[in-house]
Amino acid sequence: QLQLVESGGGLVQPGGSLRLSCIGTPNRTLNSAHIGWFRQAPGKEREGISCISVTGNTDYADSVRGRFQISRDVTKRTVFLQMNSLKPDDTGVYYCGAEWSIRSLACTLQPRYPHWGQGAQVTVSS
Repeated sequence: QLQLVESGGGLVQPGGSLRLSCIGTPNRTLNSAHIGWFRQAPGKEREGISCISVTGNTDYADSVRGRFQISRDVTKRTVFLQMNSLKPDDTGVYYCGAEWSIRSLACTLQPRYPHWGQGAQVTVSS
């Protein structure tokens, strides 16, 4: 069964950085998929924060633009989310979603991806 696996979460102080990774298993490349990163804080809905399309176009939520960067390493078949200048409001469980049935050249920040990982906890606190 296809799964996505996120890694790289943890506890960081405000102003710090983390890099999340998303990889497909069993050994399924993400290079041909739209990938979205989402986060969910306690008691809140899942929020789209960044995505990258199969053509490499990217999009960001206003709350993270300029601080987060999404990228794709085609050799490692992995999508990364570099998070800088982290704030306590960035705390939550971070999920990656994948869509291989490409109907549009643009990725989306809506949580409509059919495949999801189990999530990685990110806590920003002093």
